[in-house]
Amino acid sequence: MTETAPGAGMLIYGKEGCPHTSRARAALPAARFVDVLADPAALEEMLRLSGGVRRVPVIVRPEPGESPQVEIGFRRGA
Repeated sequence: MTETAPGAGMLIYGKEGCPHTSRARAALPAARFVDVLADPAALEEMLRLSGGVRRVPVIVRPEPGESPQVEIGFRRGA
């Protein structure tokens, strides 16, 4: 059985230097990180996925054949 790295295939929308984003990135090291302050288009996409909620991180977990799961904020490891 092959283990997948935590966060593989996931996307983390966040801000560089944000402690909550940093915790999410540390817990999900294989997730792709997008800094919404550096990429205005990514901010718009994050807001669409989060229903307009302006809180980071926003973690997107793909679900094959379904809409992705979207988690606003990061509570694990707090």
